[in-house]
Amino acid sequence: MHFDKDYIFHIYNRSNQTIFFNRNNYQFFISKIRKHIKPFTEIIAYCLMPNHFHLLVKVNENGVEMVGEKHRYNTQVLSKQIGIMLSAYTQAINNVFNLKGSLFAHQTKAKQLNNLSKIINNPNQNYARNCFMYIHQNPKESGLVEKLEDWEFSSFRDYIGKRSDNLVNKEMGFEITGIDKENLYFLSNFAVEDLKEIW
Repeated sequence: MHFDKDYIFHIYNRSNQTIFFNRNNYQFFISKIRKHIKPFTEIIAYCLMPNHFHLLVKVNENGVEMVGEKHRYNTQVLSKQIGIMLSAYTQAINNVFNLKGSLFAHQTKAKQLNNLSKIINNPNQNYARNCFMYIHQNPKESGLVEKLEDWEFSSFRDYIGKRSDNLVNKEMGFEITGIDKENLYFLSNFAVEDLKEIW
């Protein structure tokens, strides 16, 4: 993974097995996001699903710095922190459930979407906006809930005012998506493909 300062990235990892077994597991992982990812990014959106997770972030200058270790001379701080987060979570879950090996079967992906200035100047090419909607729609599309706000482990509740937490930067989220708070709930009920025509 390579990160550039002030760019928006979709970070995700999908496993072949369940990685979150109960509510405590989800909350523990969110605490790890707060510890290992938030200092190096602005978190715009997130969603944790039973076998995968999504993060939409804008990387800050601390995240792109190179790790000053001999065996990791070409690794950025954010990449290292993602690895530490997944390793710490895996070790904790393995200890609790008497499991072995990695929970995360695949490598974590980080897809660069846009930088902030390009999004503002080119609203029709706002891939971050589509990703923001896609991330929040995951639980409903997977049949876990009927309404997006019923899924506790995403940032959607924060954006519609049903929870007050400082993990996500809502102001930046609204700026990046170009959606105002009053229309977010209405627009979130459209499929991403349909929304592309509405924009």
